[in-house]
Amino acid sequence: MAQPAQSTPPADSSVEEPPLDPEAVSRSYRQHRARRAAKKRFHREKRWAGVRFWLVLALVVIVTGVIATRTLGEIERVFGL
Repeated sequence: MAQPAQSTPPADSSVEEPPLDPEAVSRSYRQHRARRAAKKRFHREKRWAGVRFWLVLALVVIVTGVIATRTLGEIERVFGL
């Protein structure tokens, strides 16, 4: 008569667990510190990008105003308005 097959292999004492990596913990800490630093750097750069945008926009508006004023002054002078 046939015997049913074993569902689990027999416990073998010669099977070893893989050796642990001694640098794994410190490498993981370095990776997380680098990720946090990159996140802080991204937010800082994003904030400075907004500041640069408003400064350039203000400069463009001022230059446009100066050019418009000078142009209107010349138009009045030439046409005698």
